[in-house]
Amino acid sequence: MQNGPSLMSPQVQGQHRSGDGLAPQAAPAPSPRPRLVFHTQLAHGSPTGRIEGFTNVKELYARIAEVFEISPAEILFCTLNSHKVDMQKLLGGQIGLEDFIFAHVRGQTKEVEVTKSEDALGLTITDNGAGYAFIKRIKEGSVIDRLKTVCVGDHIEAINDQSIVGCRHYEVAKMLKELPKGQPFTLRLVEPKKAFDMIGQRTKSAKFSCEAKVASGRETLRLRSKGSATVQEASPQHVLSLSASTIVEAGKDKKNPDDFAVALDSVLGDFAFPDVFLFDVWGAIGDVKTGRI
Repeated sequence: MQNGPSLMSPQVQGQHRSGDGLAPQAAPAPSPRPRLVFHTQLAHGSPTGRIEGFTNVKELYARIAEVFEISPAEILFCTLNSHKVDMQKLLGGQIGLEDFIFAHVRGQTKEVEVTKSEDALGLTITDNGAGYAFIKRIKEGSVIDRLKTVCVGDHIEAINDQSIVGCRHYEVAKMLKELPKGQPFTLRLVEPKKAFDMIGQRTKSAKFSCEAKVASGRETLRLRSKGSATVQEASPQHVLSLSASTIVEAGKDKKNPDDFAVALDSVLGDFAFPDVFLFDVWGAIGDVKTGRI
């Protein structure tokens, strides 16, 4: 009998006998998922809070609301790495792992009477993914631009006293487009809450000693309307290419821009594409179908 450890063939190593056959060893337990913790503040001013454990926008708003002891319905939208109402910093479907989240909450409510003197009002509308549509852009020289009380970031709460809370941005845009030309209508708007020091440049304080870093974009938390959030590593070019192919597929068998908008929203709704972009893409898809390009 051989003393000491026996030499096993490579086929047998890592296995143990079970009865008359060989059974593989149990796979090692998966390592626990890392905790993803994000820092957040209310955009008009607040202490810094820490949030975690969310997979979509509604859950994100709920976590922020818990930290600051407010209702999730108070949150209009969030920006990343800036407390200002900056639509270039608007939170969409992805959050960099080092991003600092600023929540803009309900402020003053105002009613504005608008006369639709032109076919287009000059608005680009988006929504927060949780039932609130708001103004993302105002075209210079447009009907809305001449009304200085209407601002980028204003939540459109009602049109002619009809609540539109819960509507997606393309639904609100369609409602406004269908309003008769030459007739006045009323918009009920809610502006983001402002702080006194937001008029000028906000001064840095001790609580910003660990001021948020701008994420490199290489690692992001991808929020999903269905399923779990995932951490992804991808270049902007890859994301752009993926989105473009998905957009084309969404429009292949659609008969009108409204159906296209609904289909696109179901797969890429987190990107909150503006209506101008949707109509341009729909036109391009139509040109491809008819062989013009």
